[in-house]
Amino acid sequence: MDNTFAIVEPKKFKSSQSLSLESGKILEGVSIAYETYGELNPKKDNAILLCHALSGDAHAAGYHHKDSTKPGWWDTMVGPGKAIDSSKYFIICSNVIGGCMGSSGPSSINPKDGQHYALNFPVVTIGDMVKAQKLLLDHLGVPRLLSVIGGSIGGMQTLEWSIRYPDFVFSAVPLASAQRHSALAIAFNEVARQAIMADPNWRKGNYYNNEKPGLGLAVARMIGHITYLSDDSLRNKFGRRLQDKKDFSFNFDADFQVESYLRYQGSKFVDRFDANSFLYITKAADYFDLKTQHCAEGQPLSSFAKAKAKFLVVSFTSDWLYPTYQSRALVKAMKKNNLDVSFCEIKAQCGHDAFLLPNPQLSSLISGFLDRMKKEFQLGHAF
Repeated sequence: MDNTFAIVEPKKFKSSQSLSLESGKILEGVSIAYETYGELNPKKDNAILLCHALSGDAHAAGYHHKDSTKPGWWDTMVGPGKAIDSSKYFIICSNVIGGCMGSSGPSSINPKDGQHYALNFPVVTIGDMVKAQKLLLDHLGVPRLLSVIGGSIGGMQTLEWSIRYPDFVFSAVPLASAQRHSALAIAFNEVARQAIMADPNWRKGNYYNNEKPGLGLAVARMIGHITYLSDDSLRNKFGRRLQDKKDFSFNFDADFQVESYLRYQGSKFVDRFDANSFLYITKAADYFDLKTQHCAEGQPLSSFAKAKAKFLVVSFTSDWLYPTYQSRALVKAMKKNNLDVSFCEIKAQCGHDAFLLPNPQLSSLISGFLDRMKKEFQLGHAF
């Protein structure tokens, strides 16, 4: 265990305000689980918001206990002296609403009847998630964000932040993300959702006092996990090597190492994630569409007309879930609206997951970008 980062305390905020959702429904008593790293300086101009991907949570860095063996999901990037330096910045990361890691979601208790919400929890959007995050930042006394940073679905939140709250966001870093899901991404999400809903233990979402739909959720995770990798990474890591045997079993055991790996990833996921939250978050991602939600009629490149932030957009060569052409489309729309935008495609063999893995080039890009933003922000450069 690396103890260079202090033990991090999980926190929770419960809003006294109701949240009006894009579906037209109202969510009362919103709870948000979050963590912070570093300190908000006296000028309150060093705050950075991190937005997590589908299966992430508020625990971005450090450890919860001195005997913990697993750090936060972006510990390689966040901490003292790292690219997102907690000795310079006040860093906030929260669990999205609809999730299952402490924020309001389908596994939460409905105050109206004392039961788990299950599918009575309203369907939420990426915009709703961002609105909930804004309630948290107001509670923390953050008047403006130096930057918002996120990858994948976290990148969607980052983009939404820049448009929904243009005067609040000085810069934004969407990684491995897009303006909207492709048909391919929606298709994979739908197959994963159907795997969960086909599990007899799902019970139309009402499984909290019974056996959970572990098999369906495990298969959903296996499907998703394949999309996070690449042909190169699978070939290099597994090839056609067999798992602890010299010949085929001639039954339906996991003969190949890649089969055993996917089964392990699926079973591990069941232990920490809620099946209904998987349904809600993937649906929110599928609904996200800057081209229809923020574009003026007949102006397909106007999605960033309201944005004022400076952007760093990053894609990865082997990411076939959010391929580089989608990031280039983002950059084109940003430049069409005269925004300050930098773009980099990073060569990586590990697929969509590349933004989560140690990468010196990505660390250098983000560190340099934040240093520049910090100087410009503190010099009082106007939006």
